[in-house]
Amino acid sequence: MNEGTPEQGPARTSTGAPGDARVAEAIDGDFALRPPSEGLSGEVGSGGGDFELGRPVPGALADGVAEDDARGDTEADRLAGRLVASDQVAGRAPTGPTLAGVDGDSEPEPPAPEPPTAHGAAFPPPEQPKPPHDPDHYSTPPYGGPGPWASAPPIQHPVHPPDASAPGTAPQAPTAAPGAVPPVTHPAAPADTSASPYSDTPPANPWARYDPWALPAPLQQAGTPTPTPEQRRSRTRKLLAASAVALALLSGGIGGVVGARLERDGGGGDVVLPQAGEEDGGRAPGSVAGIAARALPSVVTLHVTGDEESGTGTGIVLDTRGHILTNNHVVQPAGGDGEISVSFGGGQTVKARVVGHDTGYDLAVVQVSGVRGLKPMPLGNSDNVRVGDPVVAIGAPFGLDNTVTSGIISAKERPITAGGEASDGSDVSYVDALQTDAPINPGNSGGPLLDAQGRLVGVNSAIRSADDGAGVEGGQAGSIGLGFAIPVNQAKRVAEELINTGRATHPVIGVTLDLDYTGDGARVATKGNGDGPAVTAGGPGARAGLKAGDVITEVDGERVHSGDELIVRTRAHRPGDQLRLTLRRNGRDLTVSLVLGSSTGE
Repeated sequence: MNEGTPEQGPARTSTGAPGDARVAEAIDGDFALRPPSEGLSGEVGSGGGDFELGRPVPGALADGVAEDDARGDTEADRLAGRLVASDQVAGRAPTGPTLAGVDGDSEPEPPAPEPPTAHGAAFPPPEQPKPPHDPDHYSTPPYGGPGPWASAPPIQHPVHPPDASAPGTAPQAPTAAPGAVPPVTHPAAPADTSASPYSDTPPANPWARYDPWALPAPLQQAGTPTPTPEQRRSRTRKLLAASAVALALLSGGIGGVVGARLERDGGGGDVVLPQAGEEDGGRAPGSVAGIAARALPSVVTLHVTGDEESGTGTGIVLDTRGHILTNNHVVQPAGGDGEISVSFGGGQTVKARVVGHDTGYDLAVVQVSGVRGLKPMPLGNSDNVRVGDPVVAIGAPFGLDNTVTSGIISAKERPITAGGEASDGSDVSYVDALQTDAPINPGNSGGPLLDAQGRLVGVNSAIRSADDGAGVEGGQAGSIGLGFAIPVNQAKRVAEELINTGRATHPVIGVTLDLDYTGDGARVATKGNGDGPAVTAGGPGARAGLKAGDVITEVDGERVHSGDELIVRTRAHRPGDQLRLTLRRNGRDLTVSLVLGSSTGE
C-alpha cells in the first residue's frame, strides 16, 4: 500500500490492542490505509473488497480547516488517516475517525471527547447567522455577490496536528453511530497563551482565532471617508473665507511695506508724472487768450536813451507805414539828441524817429523804416465803452515786454493831470481818462487797453500810486488797481494831426482860469498873463459873454469842481464843437452857449 511513496528507511510495525490492524509507517510520516474487514482487527492489508474513506461530518471541522474540493480529497481526510496510522503504530487507540468497510459491519467505537478550545471549553456548534436584511434578488452590493470592490479573503494555512508520539499528548478516540459514517475530527490546537488576541504581537498559531462561521465584520471604507455635499460646501466656504482673510492680510502687509518704502525712499527708478496730452492751441475770440493772441503782433517795446536819463515804454502799431503811437513822457527823455529803438514780438529791433508829440495830451508818434509784415492795431470807439466792460492791458512793466493783464472799466471821464515837473507847468497833461483795475505798472505807458473784441479803446498813460499820491507814472511804485488810459477817440484825433502836421490842436474857451481857487467850480481870473485881460478879446469866451470872476459849474450838464477839470472836459472835444456852460455870476446862475476855438500845442 505504499507504492509510489519514497522509502526513507526500514519500515517498522507496532502491535496495538486486540482487534487493531497493523500499520506500516514510513519514516517521513506517510501511512498506508487499511482495507475494510469484519471489525478493525487483523493484519494490515488483510481482507478483500473495496473500501472508502470516511467523510467529515458538517460542523465537525475545527479551527478553520475547510474542504478542498478542487483536489478531489479533503485535507481533513488526510489528517485523519495520519492520526489513525500514528495511533496504531504507537499501540494507542486511534484518535482520528475510523474507516468502515462498505461490505461489512463495523463495531461501534466509544465516542470521542469534545476537543478542548484554547481556554479549555468546547466550541458550541456554530449557528447559521440570519442576514440582517431582506433577500436581495438583484444582488446589489454589498448584500449581493461580491463585486470587484470586495476585499480579498485572508490567506488560509493548514494546521499541522501535534505529534502523537510526543509526551503529554492524550489519546482521543472518535465515536461513530452504528451504521453511520464516522465524522472526521481534528485535534484542537493547543491554547496559545503567548499573545493576547488584542496584542500587537501576532499569535503563534495564525488559525487559532479564525472562525469561518462568525458574523461578518461591518463594511469599512479604506482611506478618508467621502464627505457629503453639505460637508463639501461647508468646507469650500471655510476655505474661501480663510483664503480671503489671508489674501487681505497679505495685500495689506505688502501695501504697507511698499507705501513705507515709497514714502521713505521716493520709489525706485525714474519718476514719470502724469501729464495731459497736446490740445488745440486755439482759444475763443472773446477770451483773454484769444484777445492777446490777436493783439500781441501789433504791440512793440520802446527803449529810449537820452543825455540825462533813459526809460522803457510800450507802443501801438497804427499802420503798415511804420507809425507807432505812444505816450509823450515815454519819448521825452530822448530830447533832440537821444536814441529810440523799437523791438517787435518776433525779436527784430530797429531804430525809430519822433514824428510829433503833444504835452497837453501826453501823446507822441514815432516811425520805423524797413520793417515788413507790420500788423496795425484795430481801433474801437471809446464812446461805446461802459463801466464794467472787460478789458485787457498789454505792456512791458519793469522791462518785461508783452506782459498781458486783464480787468474791467472802473469809471469813465476821469479828469487827471500828469506831469507838472516844469516850473511853468508846460509839461502838465490833462486827460479825460478811462479808469481800469487792470494791473498797469511803469513800462505799461503807451500800451493798448483792449475791449472784448480785441480793439483799441484806450492808451495806458498813468497810475495812482500809494506812496506819494502822485498822478504821474514817474515813480517805481506798483499798481494798486487804479490805472488810467487816454480814450481812443481823443488819441486817434491827436495821432492823425501829429502824423499829418507834426502838431496837435487844442480846443480852447479863450479865458484865463484861477487855478488857486478853492471853491466848487472853475473861476475866471481877474487878469490874464502879463497883466493882460482875463478874457481874450474876440475869443470864444468873449463872444459867449463870459466875464472876469464868473464861476463855471457845469459843462453840458456835467458838474465841474475845479479849473483843471474844466480844461479836461474841454480837451475831450474837438475845436469847433459847441458847449453849453452853466455859470454863477453875482449869486445868479446863467447858461451860455460857446463854440470852441483852436490853439496849436507844442
